[in-house]
Amino acid sequence: MVKDVSQGVSFVCNLIDRFGGDPNRIYLMGQSAGAHISACVLLEQAIKESRGESTTWSVSQIKAYFGLSGGYNLFNLVDHFHNRGLYRSIFLSIMEGEGSFEQFSPEVRIKDPRNREAASLLPPIKLFHGTSDYSIPSDASINIVEALKGVGAEAEVILYEGKSHTDLFLQDPLRGGKDDLFDHVVSVIHAGDEEALAKDASAPPRKRLVPEILLRLARHISPF
Repeated sequence: MVKDVSQGVSFVCNLIDRFGGDPNRIYLMGQSAGAHISACVLLEQAIKESRGESTTWSVSQIKAYFGLSGGYNLFNLVDHFHNRGLYRSIFLSIMEGEGSFEQFSPEVRIKDPRNREAASLLPPIKLFHGTSDYSIPSDASINIVEALKGVGAEAEVILYEGKSHTDLFLQDPLRGGKDDLFDHVVSVIHAGDEEALAKDASAPPRKRLVPEILLRLARHISPF
């Protein structure tokens, strides 16, 4: 999956202009497992570049990375997943054993002194997490941001009080009105673009798409 995502990023970086996109405004974002996988991709790419390996795209082409409700240290999550129903034996089978945990734990890899130069190549990193996320605790984002800052990378974590694993990208947008996560991401992407910021400020209120009672019911029955 990490290789697949890296190939996808490579495709975008090299061909976005053919489809009317701006090669100077490429952002990478993932949620939950997608946040984990894309973080692995970004760090692996930075490590390769720091070692002078040949690559088909560059970390410098990514203006910022947004990680939503992700897990970045598998050593810290295996017991949590087990208690949530993703049993240790199944998880170890998926990961082909605990021997792969370090390779796919960006928080662990970034602390390795051998990867110090790679940290300097990373784009700004912004992580978002709900404090009531029971699928992946918000400590996962807090801890990796501390690790990133410890090696000089630009990183920030934004916590949303009382939000669950799915509130930020599913329930909240369906509610309409103000969407803090969306507004924060767009403000980063549009930073320095006065025309875009003006349009954002004058945009009409978002419409509610689903009755509140259904959203509350969904939150109670959702396994996440």
